[in-house]
Amino acid sequence: MFNSIIASVGATVPQRVLPNSYFNELLGEDVDTWLRTNVQIYERRWCSEGESTATLAEGAARQALERAGIEAEALDLLIVATDTPEYISPSTAAVLQHRLGAKRAGTFDLNAACAGFVTALDVGARYIRSDERYQNVLVIGAYAMSKHLNPTDKKTVTLFADGAGAVLLQARPNGGQPPVGFLASELRTLGEYYDWMGIYAGGTRKPVTEAALANHHHQLQFVRKFPKELNPTIWSDMAQQLCRRIGIEPHQVQHFFLTQININSIWETMDRLGVPRERATTVMHRFGYTGSACIPMAFNEAWEKGTVRSGDLCFFIGSGGGLAFAAAAFRM
Repeated sequence: MFNSIIASVGATVPQRVLPNSYFNELLGEDVDTWLRTNVQIYERRWCSEGESTATLAEGAARQALERAGIEAEALDLLIVATDTPEYISPSTAAVLQHRLGAKRAGTFDLNAACAGFVTALDVGARYIRSDERYQNVLVIGAYAMSKHLNPTDKKTVTLFADGAGAVLLQARPNGGQPPVGFLASELRTLGEYYDWMGIYAGGTRKPVTEAALANHHHQLQFVRKFPKELNPTIWSDMAQQLCRRIGIEPHQVQHFFLTQININSIWETMDRLGVPRERATTVMHRFGYTGSACIPMAFNEAWEKGTVRSGDLCFFIGSGGGLAFAAAAFRM
């Protein structure tokens, strides 16, 4: 029997940097003060005209493969988690497979909105655990939401940004104490919130028509304001559930990688768990909110700084439109 371990990580962002001052000028008002005070976003990256979700995914994938020292042809499966795909059809994963030259890899996209990366991490780990054919699985969270923003909507245009993060999962024989690799996971959905935030044109329910374009339904919309306690309540409960399943207490977790849309939600979660806030890596300050990419980007930040060490316990907890929630525990 095999378990799934995290062998390497990679991340990429566009070169174009937009500081908060850009939006002061765009919107004709001071949004910088609110962004700094309430969500601690100071700047973000947006794709140029020639960049897209597949561009970002490819950069993160190549870095993860290089760090692991394997060629793309060694991949057995490639999963792209995104709700800003290259096309409605075919999948972004198929585009990426061709660009990488991953000729042996099966592919599919996964859309659980901003919970997509952790959901895909769970799926990839289970492929390895259930079938010995899968030895190398590349999981990518990629996001190019700048392509879907209304430049006059300050609720969205100031927050959302672009990026990608990739994790290479590899098969390792079970054994050893404490166990290494994938330990537990949980998925939840509160479907009653499906129409509170999203991109509502482009699918079969509401094709892109002149009326849809006029009403900005092809762009990201916050339809209703979510209860501010929603994320901290569910994130902390999911963390507690993971702890109970693997027989530990929250203070024994060295790293928390959480959805990066609001630093106050992250801090409240850590406070509820009784864990020091600095155990949650945050990257929204420089990169804004990058949806399905933000958790692997935060993980990459910790990896590059050398703070993630062998034996460390990592919790990945994400949430996004739907509402979808996903949590996974790995020991490095």
